[in-house]
Amino acid sequence: MRILLVLASLNPVDGGPPESMRTLSRAFMRLGHDVEIVTLDDPGAGWLGDLDCPVTAVGPGRFGKYRYAPAYKTWLQCRAIDFDIVVVNGVYQYHSFATRAVLRRLGRPYVAFTHGALDPWFRRRYPLKHLKKWLYWPWADYRVLRDAARVLFTTDEERLLARQSYWLYRADEEVVGYGTESPPPASPAHAAGLWARFPQLKDRRFLLFLSRIDPKKGCDVLIRAFARVADLDPSLLLVMAGPDSAGWRASLEVLAAAEGIAERIIWTGMLGGNDKWAALRAADAFVLTSHTENFGIVVVEALACGTPVLISERVNIWREIADAGAGLVATDREDASASMIRKWLSLAPDRVAEVRAAATRLFHSRYEIGGVARIILAALERAAASQSRTHFTGDRTDH
Repeated sequence: MRILLVLASLNPVDGGPPESMRTLSRAFMRLGHDVEIVTLDDPGAGWLGDLDCPVTAVGPGRFGKYRYAPAYKTWLQCRAIDFDIVVVNGVYQYHSFATRAVLRRLGRPYVAFTHGALDPWFRRRYPLKHLKKWLYWPWADYRVLRDAARVLFTTDEERLLARQSYWLYRADEEVVGYGTESPPPASPAHAAGLWARFPQLKDRRFLLFLSRIDPKKGCDVLIRAFARVADLDPSLLLVMAGPDSAGWRASLEVLAAAEGIAERIIWTGMLGGNDKWAALRAADAFVLTSHTENFGIVVVEALACGTPVLISERVNIWREIADAGAGLVATDREDASASMIRKWLSLAPDRVAEVRAAATRLFHSRYEIGGVARIILAALERAAASQSRTHFTGDRTDH
């Protein structure tokens, strides 16, 4: 197949979607398919040079996160015929609206990944933003999903949650799963590089948070929960690794000081490449107390390293984690998160070894990208074959 992946940005600071498109494009190409990526990034952006497939940047997009870039519409009108299927990543942004407008006119199919953007948590957390989205939902993103040949979800949990944000919702839904690549082999040099940057971590037991520093990630919940259990092991550290996307770190440091654990938290900023893998392997456990998490690529990366995961039940793969015994799960509240960490710290060494082995098994059986890519490709093939369906045969006004 000839596949076009469309997303607002490949900036790794944006989290899961940029990383997932890098991974998925490589997996598709290994299976013999042709892949291109188009983004609304500035063509001079430094993060565009590390991909194995052709990448076109038609930005920079304007108007904040909406990223209005009219050059994308012109580009797609010229290039749409070159692809069997277009994969739109994300909603509420210009690229999804423009893709639907162009392909519907040309009678070409597309599929959409929402990447968790329809989780009702956002409606509850930001009611005014949700009201603003309602003003254009019927004329824009509702139609983007309605007219997609498929709307793809990574978990059944995500699919069910997506139905709760707007009463006006219609989509040809399909759950395809997701995953990531196996990590590079463990290397003493990788660990040495991490210890050189953060010598306070060497030979220390630590819990690892590795994600964006953002309210939706429950960072404040994690800090308060850690404060409740810190006395159980005075040598235990909490590593907060990730970009400060919301400008929240300073407030969290004040919180940590008020809780009396400021010196027990190591703030690393964003970790990537060998440092990321070394941190995941060295961690006692990976912790993510998110209030909403569509899939959690980094959760799966931890599993791939044989690192147990301590997560909230708002991470949409929590059932799979719990069923496999690959970690512990709690609600996204401070008391429940503290109890989860306390339980982990109390496990006997042989039980910890069992959980580590279960983490590795779960990754290879369910989340290694090679097998997942085949499932997604089958969905794309079905969508491409649906070109003549009524998704693309006139302006529908039915709801």
